[in-house]
Amino acid sequence: VGAYNKRGEGPFSSIATVFSAEEVPSVASKRVGARSLSASQIEVIWEALPGLPERVLGYEVVYWEDGTKPDTIGKVRITGNYTQVNITGLKANTAYYLSVAAFNTAGPGPQSAPINSTTKKPPPDRGPLNIQWSMIGSTLTLHWDPVVSMETESKVTGYLVVLKRHRYNDINTIFTNRTTAELSLSASDNYLIQIKVLSEGGEGMASEPIHIHKLSMGARGSGASRLRRLPSPTVLISALLYFIW
Repeated sequence: VGAYNKRGEGPFSSIATVFSAEEVPSVASKRVGARSLSASQIEVIWEALPGLPERVLGYEVVYWEDGTKPDTIGKVRITGNYTQVNITGLKANTAYYLSVAAFNTAGPGPQSAPINSTTKKPPPDRGPLNIQWSMIGSTLTLHWDPVVSMETESKVTGYLVVLKRHRYNDINTIFTNRTTAELSLSASDNYLIQIKVLSEGGEGMASEPIHIHKLSMGARGSGASRLRRLPSPTVLISALLYFIW
């Protein structure tokens, strides 16, 4: 750049090199697939684009509900050579259309042909009821009534027993497809136990918590919301469960 007036031109500035913008990727993503993982997640996969003349910085997945307007489209971008992404926060039992495009600094390239996938039905909205427990030594045995899915809910696939140990503030989980479970507990710690429903639509509701303060030989309990004192040596086990019979 140089300045000039009626007497002539002045000196020019130093030279600055500027490159024009790069071209967007010219090829649409191929072999795009999708599958529902739960009531709120869909997994999308695609094939990485081979060597293009244009640079590829990553991929963009757009999704929308059937019949929605363009301004309601959701979008997820991932950088790098990844060819899989989970779309989360979706509505249960809803059909979505999805499309994938490569992008760079110039923007996204052409989108793949839309594919559709339907999220699963929601999990049951109630936890296990009528929980009963018995303890022999350090072994706690739990029994509960099965949770039956309604027509609008996804099928129950099992149960997750969640065990929280107060002293170390850690959480352990045990999966079972039955309505009973056995836990080995330490006599010197306090515990909180809950039972959650697992379904095709994801994790469902949990039972009311069972608080175990100490262990004792031959203790038993059920859904009664009261504290029970056991024979010497004295321990306290409270089953804080609330049921509607």
